[in-house]
Amino acid sequence: MSFVIHMIDVFGSGPLSGNPVAVVIGADALSADEMQRLTRWFNLSETTFLLQPTHPQADYRVRIFSLDRELPFAGHPTLGSCHAWLSANGMPENQNAIVQECGAGLVTIRRSHGRLCFAAPPLIRSGAPTPAELEEARQLLRIEACDIIDAAWIDNGPGWLGIRLASAEKVLGLDPARNWPGRIDIGVVGPHAQGSETAFEVRAFFSDHLGVIVEDPVTGSLNASLAQWLFATGVVGEDYVAAQGTRLGRHGRIYLTRDDAGRIWVGGETRTHVEGQLQGL
Repeated sequence: MSFVIHMIDVFGSGPLSGNPVAVVIGADALSADEMQRLTRWFNLSETTFLLQPTHPQADYRVRIFSLDRELPFAGHPTLGSCHAWLSANGMPENQNAIVQECGAGLVTIRRSHGRLCFAAPPLIRSGAPTPAELEEARQLLRIEACDIIDAAWIDNGPGWLGIRLASAEKVLGLDPARNWPGRIDIGVVGPHAQGSETAFEVRAFFSDHLGVIVEDPVTGSLNASLAQWLFATGVVGEDYVAAQGTRLGRHGRIYLTRDDAGRIWVGGETRTHVEGQLQGL
């Protein structure tokens, strides 16, 4: 079997400056085990597989795999998959929006200011963490309890616990633990000084299938739920741009907007850097 594969850079402000995702097109014949093996072989944070939709309102279906599991939803894989689908001559039923089917249900994607953006899905877990959960996050980040301005579960699929610090400098100064004995997903946000190019600095840390703590370059799902949290708590009241990947030498930029209905949209640049055939499966 051979398949068309694209490698897309998502949320970058220029070539090779965002978060890459591998997108396998026409992958209906692959089993879940084969998808997981291929994802580990690519060794990117996620690989996605485009399939025929099963929902009548969907334009396409996607399965999203990280190195250790299948995810119901993830942000940069959503935009990268949509970019690849459109590049492969995908034609949406509705010219104003593209509808993606995934484990979390239907996700609406639209074009805005030359970028793709997705509608933030509803949270599947919210509210304050328990003292034990907050202490676990503190130990992972290796900070003091007084450094944490606020914390909340902001899980829209991957499992994020949001931590708010006082400044972008505090976020950039984090030096988290290198290993962790269990599954953990922590997103951290802090404001830049007024008048800066971006409003917030974001970092995302998660444990992989070997228990190693990995920092994700640019994370759409986290930025979606962070925006929902920041708007809901009154920390922000207008559209903003977040930076992510700075400590990794990336230049990620995520555009967060809220429409008149209160829905959060998460947008960014998408660029194809590799297109070819995946062979030998």
